[in-house]
This record gives sequence, structure tokens and C-alpha cells, in this order.
Amino acid sequence: MELWFDHVEQVAIASPTTYPEKILLSDFNTPIKLFKLPFFSFKNIWEICKSFLLLPIIFSQIFRSFIWADHVHIRCPGNVGLLACIVQIFFPGKPKSVKYAGNWDPKSKQPWSYNLQKWILGNSFLTRNIKVLVYGNWSNQGENIIPFFTASYSDSEKIEINKDFSPPYRFIFAGTLSQGKRPLMAVKIIHELLKDNFPVKLDIYGGGQEFEKMDTYITENNLTNSVILHGNRDSQILKEAYMNSHFSILPSISEGWPKALAEGMFFGCIPLASEVSCVSWMLGGESRGLLISKEEVIESEFTKETLKKIKDLLKDPVEMREKSLAATEWSQEYTLEKLEDGIKILLSNS
Repeated sequence: MELWFDHVEQVAIASPTTYPEKILLSDFNTPIKLFKLPFFSFKNIWEICKSFLLLPIIFSQIFRSFIWADHVHIRCPGNVGLLACIVQIFFPGKPKSVKYAGNWDPKSKQPWSYNLQKWILGNSFLTRNIKVLVYGNWSNQGENIIPFFTASYSDSEKIEINKDFSPPYRFIFAGTLSQGKRPLMAVKIIHELLKDNFPVKLDIYGGGQEFEKMDTYITENNLTNSVILHGNRDSQILKEAYMNSHFSILPSISEGWPKALAEGMFFGCIPLASEVSCVSWMLGGESRGLLISKEEVIESEFTKETLKKIKDLLKDPVEMREKSLAATEWSQEYTLEKLEDGIKILLSNS
């Protein structure tokens, strides 16, 4: 968000200012004007009833923020994003942009509220003078929809990648240890490879509700020497881990732009990832990595065919090196400088 703030004179945020858990980890460097919204959600009957009573206040504050702004930027999908999508219909002349941080795949199954936001944003009659930034390049999209990306590293962090693809082969999983990310599936893939005497290791970075389940599985199956749970670590340690790994594994059931995957590719990690959202585009089919089918991650069970693909690749150091270099070349195109240039262009056309 600071990249956006650097190119405007004043910034205001319309957002709930209190949450049932800690959301913001650090303060902004830019002075912020706040249009305070009460916290609301639709998780149960009580919260739905309470939220409907709060809607007049919420809509009023969002309207005020739209009137104040010269350019409106909306983040979707989400509860506030949904209401902002409705409010923006009444401001057809106001320059607007949307960061759609979720899965834009038109064929994917998603909550009705997500589909409603996508429908409103893609409708050029209801939604005008807007650029909707989505992850991936999708066919048959309206004039509102613009392929975009995100970035973690700068041009100065680019390094020449020439990994030594000799055993033991190191895999890395980086991300929240939630059921949706399927971290246990990653452990099971490593377990199967070890059963067939492939010299592999897995380093897992992140914390979450699946930590104890994974720890139990690792202990019960005598994997403590091959699978290591590191917990949450800072960005520098993670960066070094990518540099020392051969593969980045992410069998997630849903993604927008899988940041951890792009970060690993930046430093030559061959991605092994689920075929969701824009992942197939990121991997160039399978020219830069290997894909796990949607059905496999939904069922949380990988097939013999997928396991064979991994084994075949592990037997071929030349192909591993080619995929690694291709992954690096692709990912290093998407730097913070390029992201900032894209934001400048977007704002200058407002």
C-alpha cells in the first residue's frame, strides 16, 4: 500500500478500525485520514442481523470517502469490498481502480459474494471509469479487466542462479499452515518419495492451525530428520532458504497470486504447485515447474501420475536445471520497481 501512497498527495482509508484479532502488524509511514467503519461480518445469524442494522452507517461512511477522493482504490474480495463495489456504481465519473487479490478464474467455484463482486466489476454498464487489476491473463474478459501482478523483491536483489542439482534435493513450503494451503499434503509427497529411496528433505516455514497435526504425522512416521518445522521466520531467513532449496511446493486449494511461489522462483526454486488461479500461467504450463491438478488438492490426495512426474524430474538433473533457470527468468521480471511503474501509469491515467 505504501507504493500507492508514494504517488498521491493525501490518503484516506475507509475500513473497520477494530477487529476481534490483530490485523495490522505495523503502522503506515504516510499520514492517513480515516473513515471509520464498525466491524461487521456474516458468519452467523447474530452477526448477519447486527450487520444489517449497521449498514446505513457503513454505506454513509463509504459514500463520504468516495466524495472526498479524487481517485478511489478498492480491495476485493471482502465484506467492505463488496459494499464499495455497490457504492461505486453511483460514481461513474470518478476514476477508480480495484486490486482483486483473489482467484479471478471464471471457471472456479467460489462463494456467492465473491462471484457477485466479480460480476459487478466486470459489468461495463454498472462499473465505469475503472481498472480492475487481476492476477493472470484470462480470455474473454471485458475492458475493465487488466492483468497485473505483485512483487516482493527489487532489481538490486536479482542474482545469477546456477543451482547444483545433486542430492539431497531440498524442498521448501512457505506459508500459513492452514487446511486450505494443504501443508500436510506436501509432507505426504515427501514421505512417498522417501519410501522409494529418493534423497529429499522438506523445510516448512510458517505457523497455523495445522502445525500440531503435521508435527504428529512427522513424529509418528519417523520423518524428523527429513521434514523440519521451522515456524515463522523473518524475510531474510526465508530468502536464504529459497536460495538453498531446489523446489518450492504449494499444493494449495485456492490462491490469488501465490506470493511464496513467485518468491521461490525468483531464486531458482522449481515450483510444484496446484493448478488453481493463475498458477498454470505462472508455470508456463509445466515449462517452469510441475502442476498438481485441482481434483487432487480438493481431495487432498495426490495421484500416482503426479508422483511419477516428480520422480522422473528428480532423475533428470539437466531438466531440473532448465526449469530452475526458466522459473528464475520469469519471476525476476516482476520486481518492486516494475510494480511501482505500473502503479504510476495507473494513477497518471486517472
